[in-house]
Amino acid sequence: MNGDLNSWDKFCNYLWFDKKLNIWLDISKINFTSKDIKNLEDKFIDVFSSIKELENGAISNIDENRQVGHYWLRNPSISPSSKIEEEIRADINAISEFGKQILNGDIKNKNNQKYTDVLWIGIGGSGLGPLLITESLQKCSRGLNFSYIDNVDPFLISEKLDELSEKLSTTLFVVVSKSGGTPEPRIAMEIIKSHCENNSLEWNSNAIAITMKGSKLFKKATSENWLKIFNLQDWVGGRTSITSSVGLLPLALINENISEFIRGASLMDEATRISDFKNNPAALLSSAWYLTGDGIGKRDMVVLPYRDRLQVFSKYLQQLVMESLGKKFNRNGEVVNQGISVFGNKGSTDQHAYVQQLRDGIDNFFCIFIELLDSPSTNIFDEKENPKEYLSGFFARNQISTLL
Repeated sequence: MNGDLNSWDKFCNYLWFDKKLNIWLDISKINFTSKDIKNLEDKFIDVFSSIKELENGAISNIDENRQVGHYWLRNPSISPSSKIEEEIRADINAISEFGKQILNGDIKNKNNQKYTDVLWIGIGGSGLGPLLITESLQKCSRGLNFSYIDNVDPFLISEKLDELSEKLSTTLFVVVSKSGGTPEPRIAMEIIKSHCENNSLEWNSNAIAITMKGSKLFKKATSENWLKIFNLQDWVGGRTSITSSVGLLPLALINENISEFIRGASLMDEATRISDFKNNPAALLSSAWYLTGDGIGKRDMVVLPYRDRLQVFSKYLQQLVMESLGKKFNRNGEVVNQGISVFGNKGSTDQHAYVQQLRDGIDNFFCIFIELLDSPSTNIFDEKENPKEYLSGFFARNQISTLL
């Protein structure tokens, strides 16, 4: 291909679809030329090589001399040692079994009552990942009820304790902190623990820790004989912990299939390891981000999912993308001050709110629209109405680009 590409050329040449995952990716509304893509394809030769090195156990976090291996969680067989593989599989089995015992009533509180609720104490990815799990996947009246403490706000904590006042004896208190030394979850934990003790309620036998072996939290939970301790590996960061015990425990407690969740994540990993640039969705999507921001994040990312259950997805991406890409220095120690700012809400809500400013205001952003391909069986149209005509008329009246 030579010269600039029009939208139809881009659509035909760069539309990505995977039958197993049933996911489409369309970057045809992004401004780029064939030369831009060729330059990026050359860069991705090194990117794909680096990914292989990471998965083989190379040190990536040079500041802390750590491996980065959250992708091993989705496919333990690719982990760099049999010890790590066995540990991952053991953790998955332990969480699955624990979830079954809680839901079946095989594990009860000291008053021989079944657990009804979970009060989850976690900051950043340790709170947003579980929140995304329960908001997007929990079916009505299935599993335990979840509440979250993700901020050291005394009013929030007081409100949550009031809401659970009649059920605190049947509430599991889950504390997530990899090191056990992060101030926010520790402060929230101490406030709630003191409340329970002051009201003659159980804490130790209702408490669960998710942390590294040997951490401050691990030692505390062990010495106080907490109900359970689940492992959080040294090589898993909070923002990428959704397929670790941080995300799997909520899945187990809302009675969702852990194996299917991991399998889906593993399939997406496979799709994003393909070295053919045009057939790799991660390469295409990251290229779109790169090109719209001139390689340094000059434009903000607006994420608009058209499904209520994905409302928290924008916040989850804020944590994931901004913590990962927002950097003052590059790896050579040079000051770069770059990253991508992420914000968003629900599609329909935002169309009638700040999307108006985005369309008419400063040109400093790009949009990612997320459409769910499935739909409920309920037919909102009567026999005389043609839904396609109705929707085409609607979008003609409310026209915005698929990807700005």
